[in-house]
Amino acid sequence: MACAPTLIDVHGRRISYLRISVTDRCDLRCRYCMAEEMTFLPRSEILSLEEMALIAERFIARGTTKIRLTGGEPLVRRDMIDLVRRLGDSIGNGLDELTMTSNGTRLAHHAVALADAGMRRINISLDSRDPETFRHITRHGDIARVLEGVAAAQAAGLRVKINMVALRGLNDREIAPMLRWCVDQDLDLTLIETMPLGAVEADRADHFLPLTDVLADLREQFDLERDDHRSGGPARYWRVKGSGTRLGLISPLTANFCDGCNRVRLTTEGKLYLCLGHEAHVDLKQAIREGGLAAVDEALDAALNIKPRRHDFSVERGSAPAVTRHMSVTGG
Repeated sequence: MACAPTLIDVHGRRISYLRISVTDRCDLRCRYCMAEEMTFLPRSEILSLEEMALIAERFIARGTTKIRLTGGEPLVRRDMIDLVRRLGDSIGNGLDELTMTSNGTRLAHHAVALADAGMRRINISLDSRDPETFRHITRHGDIARVLEGVAAAQAAGLRVKINMVALRGLNDREIAPMLRWCVDQDLDLTLIETMPLGAVEADRADHFLPLTDVLADLREQFDLERDDHRSGGPARYWRVKGSGTRLGLISPLTANFCDGCNRVRLTTEGKLYLCLGHEAHVDLKQAIREGGLAAVDEALDAALNIKPRRHDFSVERGSAPAVTRHMSVTGG
């Protein structure tokens, strides 16, 4: 296929980062992410791994340099490692980095295969190291399995970053201890403000914790210095002085990062969302099944013209979610 132009949206932002939700299914039910009783997509409605690979390779041909595999929990999907191996073949040939976000529950079994396929970094979602608090937030999770996954990933040579959603009244007292643990274990830590995506049982305002407050508290306990590192995502970084640990903050509400947005999200059913907080999307499943890669290119061109300038997140008490779909559908 002829060379297609680089992906640059209507606001002049280059799209170099693709997040792919390989499944909306997950083996946990985190309270801020999912309802306790979820209805997942029928398998007949989701993209095949072959279709995901073809679409991803088209993105790479058009200048995408970073791909993150997400879910749900990506490792619950059968034959996921086959997709990782295929995309890993593009590293150094257009693709700079292939990463994954996982809850860690199945990572002990797959860490070596991920590393062998070319993955060098992985994010592990971990909101508490206390077994009871972890079980409460996830509704039934076993912290021992996640910690085993962290150790396996490190042993396989993967650089591990812990993702922790800051939740007032649930894990706010664990944030500083989590950072100390990350320093001791040579892990990075990124803190994330809760995002209003999809209906959940609780009012998110009850647990919203501004990271401006968290950072002020951490700076009283740790010697933090600004770090100019950029990972291709929205985090802004500090380094714990005297250690190898970076502290990242993702603050969609208290420090909007949309001006530099370089990413789009492909859902497991083939919808390409241009913004986490908007419904605007194009249907790449229909495109690839009806018109092949030429139709995918046409859909991508159309998508560049509808990417919003910024999200409309709000966690005011009683406010409706920004969008009806859950994070697990779009890709966390």
